[in-house]
Amino acid sequence: MWRLDETYVKVKGCWKYLYRAVDKAGATVDFLLTAKRDCKAALRFLRKVIGRHGAPEKITIDKSGANTAAIESYNAEHEADIEIRCIKYLDNIVEQDHRAVKRVTRPRLGFKSFRSAAATLSGIELMHMIRKDQMQTRGKFRPAQQFYALAA
Repeated sequence: MWRLDETYVKVKGCWKYLYRAVDKAGATVDFLLTAKRDCKAALRFLRKVIGRHGAPEKITIDKSGANTAAIESYNAEHEADIEIRCIKYLDNIVEQDHRAVKRVTRPRLGFKSFRSAAATLSGIELMHMIRKDQMQTRGKFRPAQQFYALAA
């Protein structure tokens, strides 16, 4: 069971969309930065996540028409049976998870290029996943040490 949502990030003075999926326990499943918030972008994110992690039984979303259309399109295309749930209080897990990303990106006042935004957000998401104990460690590394070991 996943929770899927998007949040806004400023790149070159324009809003871009960071799609994120978290599981029932709040662990980050995957993320993707896109230029547009439409069915095509949501479907691309959905294919990426399902390709890496397999299809879930249920996906909880907000009332976004793009996400609904993308899941319905994926179900029709792959003859899948993913149930769509639009329950506001269940979406709070992913909304609260956005807070950690926003806390780091807001003081930057936006990014200069889409490529640098994607690279920086990947690092921020990786650090957030390490902090949530999602990464397997050998020995007892602190989160920063583990990040630098992965980045080098």
